[in-house]
Amino acid sequence: MKLLFLVNPISGGVDKTPFMEVAHQLCNKYGIDFQVFETTGNNDKECFEKQLNDYQPDRVAVVGGDGTVQFASIALQGTRYTMGIVPLGSANGMAEELGINSDPTEAFKDLLLSQMTVSLDLLQVNKTHQLLHIGDVGTNAELVNKYENDPNRGMMTYAKYLLGELVNLAPFEVKIEANGESIEKSAIMVAICNAQKYGTGIPLNLSGNPLDGQFELVVIEKLSVKSVINAGLSKFDPRFFDDEHSTIITTREACICLETPRVLQLDGEVIGEVETIDVSILPGVVQLITHQDNPYV
Repeated sequence: MKLLFLVNPISGGVDKTPFMEVAHQLCNKYGIDFQVFETTGNNDKECFEKQLNDYQPDRVAVVGGDGTVQFASIALQGTRYTMGIVPLGSANGMAEELGINSDPTEAFKDLLLSQMTVSLDLLQVNKTHQLLHIGDVGTNAELVNKYENDPNRGMMTYAKYLLGELVNLAPFEVKIEANGESIEKSAIMVAICNAQKYGTGIPLNLSGNPLDGQFELVVIEKLSVKSVINAGLSKFDPRFFDDEHSTIITTREACICLETPRVLQLDGEVIGEVETIDVSILPGVVQLITHQDNPYV
């Protein structure tokens, strides 16, 4: 077997060295040929694709968080290369949704041993961007934008902006065209979901499936004290999931029109202000190494 490690050395501020030492020992023990590609933030896509095509591995091990998994998915889409995930980021939301072991070494062993692959969907957004997990406009996107622009990181900074967004919720008008219908709502957030949960584990819907060739739009109209409490509880028990103030649309393509430009975030990356969001499915374009613990299999 030939294995290419795709490593984001700074994702989540997590030191990858201890895991990589163990991974190298396992590869050497079992005679697995390997190379390592580390992202630098400088021409990563072009450099990765060159090493990929020169080395032509049997499998790609993606070592990092949601952003690293998104990068790998976009780079590998439509190719013959299969990828597996080793969760080592601040947010490992997609890995958790796919039933990947939270212990990096165990996840790596699963990657090496499994003979199961599934075809993972991506979403095309405004013909320019691609989404693997979850994107949104409204409350959460504003929170992500403020957090990203603050030189101070950590939970205290995050909590400061979360409290600010909850105190100053400002509904906006949105029009959505999907499935041959048009709906108009006043909302505090519109989420574009290829799966179900944020990286925190809090679900936005209970029907999303990144393997089904469809996606969900979740229009959240307002938050109440009850819905905030239930959102926290639903992380641990889906019976607490509360969609009383939400509209959920399952579709293959949609157009979201906003009354005024708003910040859009996709997989934790702030794209900027947009007024129209066109979304369509790219079904089964990424080959993912998985196993029977994947709840979508």
